[in-house]
Amino acid sequence: MKIPHVLPYQGSKRKLAPQILELIDFHVDTLYEPFAGSAALTIAASNQEIANKYVFGDKLGVVSDLWDLVINDPASLADEYEKIWTSQLDDPTKYYNFIRAEFNKVHNPCYFLYLAARCVKNAIRFNSQGDFNQGMDKRRLGTNPKKMRKEIFETHSLLTGKSEVRKGDFTEIIKDAMPNDLIYMDPPWQGTSEKSNPRYAFLLQLDELIANFEDLNKRNIPYIVSFDGVCGDKSYGKDLPAYLNLKKLLINAGRSTQSTLLGHDSVTLESLYLSKAFVEKSSNLIRDELVRPLESNLQLQLAV
Repeated sequence: MKIPHVLPYQGSKRKLAPQILELIDFHVDTLYEPFAGSAALTIAASNQEIANKYVFGDKLGVVSDLWDLVINDPASLADEYEKIWTSQLDDPTKYYNFIRAEFNKVHNPCYFLYLAARCVKNAIRFNSQGDFNQGMDKRRLGTNPKKMRKEIFETHSLLTGKSEVRKGDFTEIIKDAMPNDLIYMDPPWQGTSEKSNPRYAFLLQLDELIANFEDLNKRNIPYIVSFDGVCGDKSYGKDLPAYLNLKKLLINAGRSTQSTLLGHDSVTLESLYLSKAFVEKSSNLIRDELVRPLESNLQLQLAV
């Protein structure tokens, strides 16, 4: 089936999720996604029945609040979104600015959903005070309410009864993970979450992240990290430390939209780091020193 998609989110792993999930060839008790955002991997994994249970959430509390509504009160969420979307039609710019101002006061998850669906390129942005500050996309009206209702209820069907939404720092979301579980992490990239370019609500704390990777290694808990990448001759961040013993793969994410707009033809390669515990659970294909071509549509290269 087509994977439902509730929260439009630039940088979402929705298109790459099938490639990432194809690497998982062992039983998973609980799949954790602590930097959930659009929860793309959790939703796709649930569709494939990768795990018995799914635990996901985000430090940006309104994201977790939104997913809680999708799971526990989808009708109210769909109804409120339709009301907001319809109310914009008389004066879209004025109404968008009103909802954005209200969201920054009360952090209503349905306001957030509307803003994400309606803002420029679905590129959610916050200022240094933590306020949503992205402008309205004038070319479109955002996801139609009928389509949004369908996406909400299909996602509800996939997640209800086997998922738990948590709120807070990623360390809290994954605190009870065990060796039979799997953690997928998609933290803010180094090159796009520094103080000079704060695209996210929270800045990257690289030292804390690496310390937690060390802890997960000691506890023998399998994990996957999407963390950096390259596009043409531009690199987004440095490799994670060698002492973490991670296998780095490059996923072909396709032609860069920004590059195309500038008249170039650059392809984006996103890095995927596999922990030692993950590799040891995997097939010989992943354990091999050289990654052989996969007999599928998975496009991976061994990182240099």
